[in-house]
Amino acid sequence: MNALFLAFAYLRYHWARSSVLVAVAALILFVPAATQILLSTSERALVARGDATPLLLGSRGSQLDLTMSALYFSDERPDPVPMAEVETVWDSNLGVPIPVHTAFSSSGFRIVGTTLDYFDFRGLSPVDGRGLSILGDAVIGSEVAESLGKGVGDTLVSAPENLFDLDGVYPLEMPIVGVLPQTNTPDDSAIFVDIKTAWVIQGIGHGHEDVVTAAEVASGTAAIANAAVVQYQRITPDNIDSFHFHGSQDGFPATAVIVVPNDTRSATILKGRYLDSEGPTQLIEPAGVIQGLVDRIFRIKSLLDAVTAIIAIAAFAAIGLAVFLSYRLRAREVATAVKLGARKGMVLRLLAAETVTLLSISAGIAALGAIIVSQNAEAWVGWLLSLGS
Repeated sequence: MNALFLAFAYLRYHWARSSVLVAVAALILFVPAATQILLSTSERALVARGDATPLLLGSRGSQLDLTMSALYFSDERPDPVPMAEVETVWDSNLGVPIPVHTAFSSSGFRIVGTTLDYFDFRGLSPVDGRGLSILGDAVIGSEVAESLGKGVGDTLVSAPENLFDLDGVYPLEMPIVGVLPQTNTPDDSAIFVDIKTAWVIQGIGHGHEDVVTAAEVASGTAAIANAAVVQYQRITPDNIDSFHFHGSQDGFPATAVIVVPNDTRSATILKGRYLDSEGPTQLIEPAGVIQGLVDRIFRIKSLLDAVTAIIAIAAFAAIGLAVFLSYRLRAREVATAVKLGARKGMVLRLLAAETVTLLSISAGIAALGAIIVSQNAEAWVGWLLSLGS
């Protein structure tokens, strides 16, 4: 007990050197622990999104691009799949098809056109405002609301993906009618609209307004115009009835279709219908695609562990050298203590107590940091995933 008291008193007297040693040792212990926590949380978050989505239908091509665009709303742009495929799944009575359209964005956040089934499927319900009900409505994720400082009653304006490809794409002002709770998933960074609203942005659907009124024509005060209609940039109660779509909806595009089969048998039958490698569409299991991606990403984990171990050994060796040199500098103090009657065992216990105290404080700080990381890992990983998409 006396040795611990004297050790602590000595370390407190030499607080600058002690603080440096504690900080270095705490970092050496904290970094590997924090890295493992974040990596494990990242792996769980990536795999969980895939596991929660049974099947994904899209145009034949890269399965990874299809999965990333439909589940994580990334910048990948797979070929669109026609809405006729949605009707095909409905007609089969084997599952519920949920189309998603992710071709546009607003203020740096992805606009996701979908149906109300998506919110039931993901278990999403607004914590403020209401859900989608009419054409042009927008429901935003928690990250969108926080980053943009917007809420119910505010508006967002869509932006084209390519400034040099504006044909048929009109900026649409969308009122925010609801804000979703934080889920630590890509849904937090999405702007949800009805898929028909996404088609309006794409130019497939639009509304009209007469340039002149009948009264103006009768009075002779009407201005002469070459066209009788203009394109709207906002959907209001006054013009919503004039919005319409040209062509058959079966040919309208979706980025992908989430398919929720009724049961395992239904899933097997559905997968069997899309086995033809020459067909225009493919039905994939996102869980397998994401697991393959995770396996490739985390192959470097063993290398990272080895590098971390080498760095930790080198750092601990440096700390040991610093402590050893410190003891050498205190040789005269030790000699004086021995002359005063202190036994060599007592001197060793004193030096050991100093080392144990340093490492204990460092371990406590590292453990506290690891607890903080563990408590916030899901939120941080969710933010990083949304940032990466």
